[in-house]
Amino acid sequence: MILAAAGSAALLLGAYTFQALGYAPCKLCLWQRWPHGVAILVGVVAIFYARAVTAVVGALAALTTAGFGIYHTGVERGWWEGPSSCSGGGDLSGLSGADMLSTETLDKVVMCDEVAWAFAGLSMASWNAVASFALACIWAAALVRTLR
Repeated sequence: MILAAAGSAALLLGAYTFQALGYAPCKLCLWQRWPHGVAILVGVVAIFYARAVTAVVGALAALTTAGFGIYHTGVERGWWEGPSSCSGGGDLSGLSGADMLSTETLDKVVMCDEVAWAFAGLSMASWNAVASFALACIWAAALVRTLR
């Protein structure tokens, strides 16, 4: 359980490192971070209370962030629509002409359907999904160990 929680900590540290290097996170990137935080907290709890329930909660956290990663990957690849707040396609009817011409918030909007960085053909969201599935397997192995 500690190993899986440390993996989530490493992924979260990596996300913040990329952010420090100038890769601002989009809305879906931020959603993927929260379950890693939960997994880290569960790992801390597991130091004192290593039971099946902690392993299950950790695995669910890892599977949740993997699910967000798959969803985000699908948005990036155009397989399905993402949130209108970060994927375009939003309704402009509530904006005035001044709002539409304003450039004050252009640098603050990070589009969820654009890949900011990729390695070996996979975006950060895709790598998060792959790594999070691996962490879910580690949590599952910990569950099996607690049931023995």
